[in-house]
Amino acid sequence: MKPIWLATCVALAIPVLSSVAAAGPIESACMRADRKAANRSLCGCIQQVADQTLRDGDQRRAATFFKDPEKAHKVWMSKNNSDDAFWERYKAFGAQAEAYCGG
Repeated sequence: MKPIWLATCVALAIPVLSSVAAAGPIESACMRADRKAANRSLCGCIQQVADQTLRDGDQRRAATFFKDPEKAHKVWMSKNNSDDAFWERYKAFGAQAEAYCGG
């Protein structure tokens, strides 16, 4: 009886573990951000948009904004060409996430 119970627990845990392991940087940061509206569904939706619109490095950089919004402000105010290019991609991502996930 014990092996069946154990196998059942493992089988039930696999989808949960794989979804946690598969969480991208945006989804993870969103869930940790301690915002009232944050939930797995919304954060997952935002991650899906990020996967479609942002490079991996852009996602990691954008994820830092959840913890420290001042970083976003610094990038926005920067006169650096690479920061400007990133900011344009980030704005496009934000607009798509709002349209797709309902902001």
